[in-house]
Parts: sequence; C-alpha cells; structure tokens
Amino acid sequence: MNIHEFQAKELLAQRGVLIPSGRVCCTPEEARATAETLLAAGETLLAVKAQIYAGGRGKGTFTTGYQGGVKLFRTATEVYEGAKAMLGNVLVTKQTGPEGRRVRKLIVAGAPEIEKEFYLAVLLDRVSSRPVVMASTEGGMDIEEVATRTPEKIFKELVDPALGLMPYQARKIAQGLGLKGELISLGVRLLTGVYRTWWECDASLLEINPLCIVRTRQNQRVLMAVDAKMALDDNALYRHSDLQAMRDLEEEAPLEIEASKFSLNYIKLDGSIACLVNGAGLAMATMDIIQHFGGRPANFLDVGGGATKEQVTAAFGIILQDPNVKGILVNIFGGIMDCNVIATGIVAAVRTTGLKLPLIIRLEGNNVEAGKKTLEESGLDLASATSMADAAKKAVMAVSGS
Repeated sequence: MNIHEFQAKELLAQRGVLIPSGRVCCTPEEARATAETLLAAGETLLAVKAQIYAGGRGKGTFTTGYQGGVKLFRTATEVYEGAKAMLGNVLVTKQTGPEGRRVRKLIVAGAPEIEKEFYLAVLLDRVSSRPVVMASTEGGMDIEEVATRTPEKIFKELVDPALGLMPYQARKIAQGLGLKGELISLGVRLLTGVYRTWWECDASLLEINPLCIVRTRQNQRVLMAVDAKMALDDNALYRHSDLQAMRDLEEEAPLEIEASKFSLNYIKLDGSIACLVNGAGLAMATMDIIQHFGGRPANFLDVGGGATKEQVTAAFGIILQDPNVKGILVNIFGGIMDCNVIATGIVAAVRTTGLKLPLIIRLEGNNVEAGKKTLEESGLDLASATSMADAAKKAVMAVSGS
C-alpha cells in the first residue's frame, strides 16, 4: 500500500526525523491561510507540492497546460494561485502514464535553504533476506540514473533484523555521505529514526530524496527530510489499523480496489487478453508468453494458492468490467490448489456473468483430471490448452479473429 508524502513525513517526524514545517491542504483557501501562517512565522520561501501516488511531479505537466506539480512561491497570493491551478486538475508525469492523476491534496511548506542534497532509502534486500540502508551523495536525482552513470556513488549497509541499525553502522553511513563534525551525530539520529520508521511501520520501501543539509533561520546546519516516499507491506497491515486509515482510495484504480475486497492481486494493463492465474511468478510468465506470441495482456491477476469458488467468480466479474478485454486466458497449476475447485469456479462464473468472450483454459497439477471432467461436462463453450504456449497461441488467435 502506498501513502502520500505528507503521511510519510508525519510518520518520520513521530520518530525524531526533522521535516519542513507545513501542512496538507485541500482547497486554495486553506493553502493561502497556511502560507500566511508560515510567512508570519518567518519563512521567506514556500513550496507547494501536489500529492499523488507518483514521482516526477516537479517535471510534470497538468492537462490544463500548467507546468510543474512542485512550485516555489514567496507570497500567500502566489501560493493561492498555484494551488488553484493544481487542485482538481490532472497531473501527468513520467510515472503516471498519459492518463495522469487528479490532484486532490497538496502540501504547503517552508522551503529551507539547501546546502547539499543526498539520497537515502531503506528496503528489503531479497538476496540476503535482510534490511538494507542505501545511500548516495547524489541526491535529487533518480537513483536508477545514478546507478547507471556513477554506481560507485551508491553504498549499502545490511542490517541484522534481530539487532536493528547499530550506532556504528549509522556513523559509517554518515561518514560515507561526507558528513563532518556535529552533522555526524545529527546523521546518526536521523538514520536511526528513518530505520525505526521503516521497521515499525512494516514498510517495504522508505525513500528520502532529497535528504538535505539545510541552514535554519537561526543559522544552524541541520539534516532534514525534504521529500519522502513510502510503501507499506500489505501482508502486515492487519497489525496497523492507524496505517490502514491512511489508504487513499481515490488514488487507486477502482478495479484494483474491488479486487482487494476478495484478496485478489489485480493490476490493470492496456492489452486485450485478460489473465487469471494462480501465483505471481506464473502470472508474470503468462503475461510474457502472451506478449511473445504477439498479444498484449489486459491485466495481472493472481488468485493466490488457495483460491475459492467465490474468488474465481469475483475475478471473472472484475475482468469483465474492463471494456478492452477481448478474450480470457486461465492458466492454473495446482500445487496446493485443487484444479477441480478452479474448474467449478470457472463454470459458475461463466454461467453467472453470461460470458460471451473466448475463454482458453490450461489446467495442470493437483486433481487435474477431475477439473477437466468438470469443464467438459459443463456444456459450455470453452477452449482447453495442453501447455502455456498452446494456451497463449490460442488466446492470441481468438482475440485477433484468426
């Protein structure tokens, strides 16, 4: 589950990480009032930042022609006009796709005087099965670009999950960023707070880009999280009712929200062949082989290892809400799952929905003969396949009219 920048910053601040002063606003009037408060408190430059689940906001363009989802202003009137141009309008960035995202919230915050920018992230290293802190002196840039051009400027520190981030590791990272004197102790404190946020919130990713050395109005040099991106592990949300409340359904695709109600993993794509598969790896392979034979997948849909008849029926209902779908490929390998349960669910779903689209089914594994018998005796117009390649070929041919 993704959360907004302002929410990630709130969680960081609760654990001692310094963030810019400001607040989230939903109307231009709120933005102007916040700006007036910040200016009265001594801020001289203000940042207005659109809140959407996507990066690249600063370089994005609104469909109205307004440039940039992150802007700097000096007066409350300018903030008001900027907020008016952003709120309610669609922002297109390199991560949103051409359809963009509608901006319903924004941050109005002080824009500190930045001396140096860094990159910092905490995530799970799947090779070592441990948390890893990743940092770079090249802040403010996409980390993928840094990795391509100057990989030597990215360094990593693996963390023992039983011990957490140790002080000596935090000092090592701070020194690797080139921090000196008092900034080293400030860096240790910030790194400890960032790691605690990642760990205590069961996050899958916490990224601060940029992490900055800033000069305060009191002429002190401090470390501040100027931006923050955070993704939470869906599997651990049952432990965090407060984090569940942060979910913004308006930022999620309606079909994905519907799928989550039935514990289905669904992501809409732009092709015409819908996929219903058990297991994420098999689902990815299914999408690949459809593409290999000249088709385009309409979705990623993993019903999981123990799907029920009700989940399969719900999956069909979700698939059929996509008007781009011209055919459906069901690819099931029964390990834990009983193929006959899937077959029963398919038959029930086809009858319930009155499916008229081509349906290609490939079943293998646990109780597969019973599953095939259920499909054969259903009297429905179903196409069976003997392999993934056979299923993909038949699906591509069906949607192309061959």
